Amino acid sequence: MASDAEQELPHIDFATFVLSVSHSALMHLGEAPHPEDGRIEKNLPLAKQNIDLLGLLEEKTKGNLTGDEERLLSQVLFDVRMRYVELTKKH
Repeated sequence: MASDAEQELPHIDFATFVLSVSHSALMHLGEAPHPEDGRIEKNLPLAKQNIDLLGLLEEKTKGNLTGDEERLLSQVLFDVRMRYVELTKKH
């Protein structure tokens, strides 16, 4: 029998994975609350690492995604990159 924690987890597919990594990037950019305690903190090196991970994913999956998956990854990557650039220009 599955525990309560296992039952609450969403089904993992490509979109869920991309959105999870992008949320982590947004969290480290200080633009989304931590899911466990709601704190807002900036950690630009970790944000960049998550953005780079999404970029690597885009590069390595080129030609192997559905149109929807490709659009999602492209849009999410563009959004987090622009947010990162805006934050780093201020410093």
